Amino acid sequence: MQVGHPTIKQLKYLQTVIELKSFRQAALSLNVSQPTVTAQIAALEENLGLTLLERSRTGALPTAAARSMLPHIELMLDEVKAIRDVARFSLDSGAGIHRLGVPPTLGPYILPDIIPGIHKTYPDLRLFVREDSPREIENGLLDGQFDLIFTTLPLDVTGLTVEPLFGEPFRLCVAPDHELAKQSTVNANDITDQRLLAIEERHRLFEQMQGLANKYGARILRDYEGTSLDTVRQMVGTGIGIAFLPSLYVRSEIEPRKDVAVLELEDTPTDREVVLAWRPSAPQRHLYKELAAFIRSLCAKRLKNYLHVDL
Repeated sequence: MQVGHPTIKQLKYLQTVIELKSFRQAALSLNVSQPTVTAQIAALEENLGLTLLERSRTGALPTAAARSMLPHIELMLDEVKAIRDVARFSLDSGAGIHRLGVPPTLGPYILPDIIPGIHKTYPDLRLFVREDSPREIENGLLDGQFDLIFTTLPLDVTGLTVEPLFGEPFRLCVAPDHELAKQSTVNANDITDQRLLAIEERHRLFEQMQGLANKYGARILRDYEGTSLDTVRQMVGTGIGIAFLPSLYVRSEIEPRKDVAVLELEDTPTDREVVLAWRPSAPQRHLYKELAAFIRSLCAKRLKNYLHVDL
């Protein structure tokens, strides 16, 4: 004889009847009608091919088979409750591992300043971090490879929920012995026709550097594009050209070393706009929106001299 699959509801009803020794009391406890309890128990008995309860005028008693099953039922119902508790706790607190995508031109220079605060405020949230270009992490977010991403505007894909974090200004960097390094401030005319170094075109940051070159009338050296911000900085240090570098990178990698000079511009270059993005259907989208607001507040407190943050 083939045994059917009992349902969670049927097993819960059986456990309650055994515990209260009454169909009527079980129905009251479960907040359902007595015929509903009777029908569910009958369906369970039919599925298993067993009699599970002895009915009498005074109540209901478990058969030997039901008594043998009861410890397993209780264990299973406890596990089901634990699963529900984990799910509810995860939605409320952010518990679990969330896959975060970040661009290599941003992640290493912002995450060290915000991760400790995130961990203190959301101790059960875990971030699995992976770096790639903005285009790749945006496509990865759509494909489900990431749960949320740091990226910069404008996005190449549509259909994402986007929450602004901050604007990151660019700083003008030159070799210490460059002619511009002697000036206390630099204006737009000083940059005209200068040789400008940029990161490789596969990075969205290249487009922003190209925009700055057009704005100031500088010439990007396409034959000397850097594979990373570090390689751009190192070429600046050898005098090949000058570069506009993001302020968080300047703070992290240039200010401690002072291997290149960072100049004051009369006209501050346009920010790159950094956002947190996720899928509109993400189960924890409310948490991600709350997290974005928290990151903004952290940046406003810790990095106000380097970023433009609207609270």
